[in-house]
Amino acid sequence: MSHATITAIAEAAGVSTATVDRVLNGRDGVRSLTRDHVLAVARKLGHEAQADQQSQAGIRLSFVLPAGDNSFMALLHEHLLVEAQCRPEVHARIHLVEGFNAEKLAAQLHQLKGNTDAVGLVGLDHPQVREAIAALQASGVHVCTLVSDIPTSSRIAYVGIDNRAAGRLAAWLLGRFLPQGETREVAVFLGSLAYRGHEEREMGFRALLSEEFPHLRITRMLEIGDDRTRAYELTRQMLEQGTPAGIYNIGAGNSGIGRALQEAGVHRQIMFVGHDLTDTSRQFLLDRTMDAVIEQNPRVEAREAVRLLASAVRGQTEPTYMPRLQVIFRENIPLN
Repeated sequence: MSHATITAIAEAAGVSTATVDRVLNGRDGVRSLTRDHVLAVARKLGHEAQADQQSQAGIRLSFVLPAGDNSFMALLHEHLLVEAQCRPEVHARIHLVEGFNAEKLAAQLHQLKGNTDAVGLVGLDHPQVREAIAALQASGVHVCTLVSDIPTSSRIAYVGIDNRAAGRLAAWLLGRFLPQGETREVAVFLGSLAYRGHEEREMGFRALLSEEFPHLRITRMLEIGDDRTRAYELTRQMLEQGTPAGIYNIGAGNSGIGRALQEAGVHRQIMFVGHDLTDTSRQFLLDRTMDAVIEQNPRVEAREAVRLLASAVRGQTEPTYMPRLQVIFRENIPLN
């Protein structure tokens, strides 16, 4: 309330400055109805003045993303900056941290305390990371999670898809497209179960195969750390031992898997389902190396993250919006 002057409050409330002075200083001589009215006006003006000051000073947003050659993260990086630029009051910075390293991620979050107003992060569900989020929140820095949630942390919101549903969707695609009845082998590639989002996709995938398509058996579970080179090498090794009927790639690394399939000449024999429409997965759909891509739309996620965090800094609460899952095939690839 101190952001609004006594004169401004008196004019807005339709009372004298003396009345406002008595109300704000807790003195007698003012009817309870008038007192409540003056206090309500003062609070409103105080919040507006505070918001104006915040707008003039600018809202500092920081986003912490995993470093590396993950094409989806590169798109998210780009869209976060674009969304921030669309809001003159918002100033955004991107911080890249070694993926799957909870200690370095937590250290980066601690460094942001006092240097930003809000943080959005793609983070690991790890005790050190949860403690760092709690420390930021306690210091007045608002935090939201992106892409992969940390639900037991003190974050204000999660911006991303339902990853368990995404895994079930991938299983449904493989189950419906592959021949029924005969037992067939499926290989699963994942970045790391340290990401809750990857763990949820794997759980959803297993659950639906068990429920609906028990003839499909997961015979290989390959952890690639979202590294396209490792994905390529492990795919080559896998193909030397046999050819699965289907592949589900939970995270990044589509380019490495696809290249190995092409070189072995089996890219049209194996059903390949992955995530995120990038330049590489778009080309793989066109040449039929990939059969389906589950898209989560980084542009929408960036927009929602910037909106939610900027509103939180202003003291406003916004409803959260969960991006829809979309399956992209060769015949419905959207224009760039």
